[in-house]
Amino acid sequence: MKKILFACVILTIAQFSLSCFSDDEANSNYFCDKEYRDSNVTLSQQLTPVSELMKSKTGVYLLEEGDAAMISRAWLSEYAEKTIDIQYFIFSADNVGLIATDFLLRAADRGVKVRIIVDDIMVEAEAEELLALDAHPNLEIKIYNPTANIGKNLVSKLYNMTKDFKGFNQRMHNKTFIVDGKVVITGGRNIADEYFNYDHEYNFRDRDVLLLGKVSEQVNKSFEIFWSSKLSVDIDEIVHVFDELNAKEKYEFLHQYACNPENFWPQVRDRIKDIPLSFQKIQESKELIWLDNIQFVSDEPGKNKSDGELDGGGLCSDTLLSLILKAKKSIIIESPYLITTDESRKILHDLVKRGVEIKILTNSMASTDNLEAFSGYQRDREELLATGVKIYEFKPDAAVRKKLLTGELQKDSTNYPIFGLHAKTMLIDDSVSVIGTFNFDPRSLNLNTECFAIIYSKEIGRKLKANMLEDFKSENAWQTTNTMNPDSVSGIYKRLKVKTRRVVPKSIL
Repeated sequence: MKKILFACVILTIAQFSLSCFSDDEANSNYFCDKEYRDSNVTLSQQLTPVSELMKSKTGVYLLEEGDAAMISRAWLSEYAEKTIDIQYFIFSADNVGLIATDFLLRAADRGVKVRIIVDDIMVEAEAEELLALDAHPNLEIKIYNPTANIGKNLVSKLYNMTKDFKGFNQRMHNKTFIVDGKVVITGGRNIADEYFNYDHEYNFRDRDVLLLGKVSEQVNKSFEIFWSSKLSVDIDEIVHVFDELNAKEKYEFLHQYACNPENFWPQVRDRIKDIPLSFQKIQESKELIWLDNIQFVSDEPGKNKSDGELDGGGLCSDTLLSLILKAKKSIIIESPYLITTDESRKILHDLVKRGVEIKILTNSMASTDNLEAFSGYQRDREELLATGVKIYEFKPDAAVRKKLLTGELQKDSTNYPIFGLHAKTMLIDDSVSVIGTFNFDPRSLNLNTECFAIIYSKEIGRKLKANMLEDFKSENAWQTTNTMNPDSVSGIYKRLKVKTRRVVPKSIL
């Protein structure tokens, strides 16, 4: 998995990107003077037609396309009135990350209270830039389990790993985006180009779900538990910078970067401004489904705190197991990383024996971004097939990518980027949908905190099944059998690299 930079680094990047302009140009809203926010529009106003429904029900809308998932987050940030609480494993410093952070800063400038929790393991940022963001009076940053990266040198990292290997590996994999305590986006996507299909070389087939109303109370509760946990540490308690931060100057450079049409296309901004009309169309088409029975499940910070082996599970693991064991007819799973154990294979085998059809889509060697995880899957692929489960592996040139790609990026293009699977979804008996962050692997089972929405609805199940089965089609995936797997499609160098990963224990993959 490639190294990701936390979005705070953007303050430096943006500053350098504008170095070609004169001071007068940079300080006179050189780009931003053409951008505006409609001050006559509010989130509450847009939700008025459904405000009564939101008190007792939850509106559910699937976000299949990265473009729609990104635009939804942008509009909600632009028109938030009170709070934005976000929790991510990865918050990148690429183009999407830069612009996302600008939207958050602009919200904070309007008086919206913004709180961010990000896991420590993937963060690579200068202390000054982290603190500059946190210096905004309406924006707070916390780092989850800061044992591996921020404020640590190589010696301290190795010491922490040696002293508490299990604790070092316990990461926060939750992904939630909460606006004004009543609108939620959760699912598989982190904040980076590839999760929204904006990358020119490699993108993900991913999935989120937009939730309005009642279930947001459960999501808010989960966020507050993480925010108040001892494992979530204020950035200014981890690192200290004694030089002048020049925060306002850095914010202005960032605003100019995000307003530059070369970085954020005017066509996309127009689509963001059209969200109210799109929301109205969604309601009229009945694509927004109102339900009584929605559940949000989240592990607690420090999941599986007991000493000893790297197993023991948590609330998400236990809940998923309970759902799976109740299956009567079918289970369809999409999981980018598929690493099984003797116990999990026995469960699957027993389900198949009593007539439950199980189909799983995961990454092929050619499509995966994680060679270690694929190595773990490859080691037990034959044993998994022996359970009677049907396995499909995603193609790097899946035909579905042409539909999912951000329009302006790949318009009229014949050079499409590689795609990998990142959606973490399960559909049980066509009526119980699970959408969230949980991978079918030991890390999600025992180490990472995870979260997901459980949606009890045949109508949502029908929509989700159609989308999932399209990914299983022959133009998008290979069916792997005892006599055929697509490993040979990958070059010999990649195959050799996967073999070298076999030294990594499956328990931490």
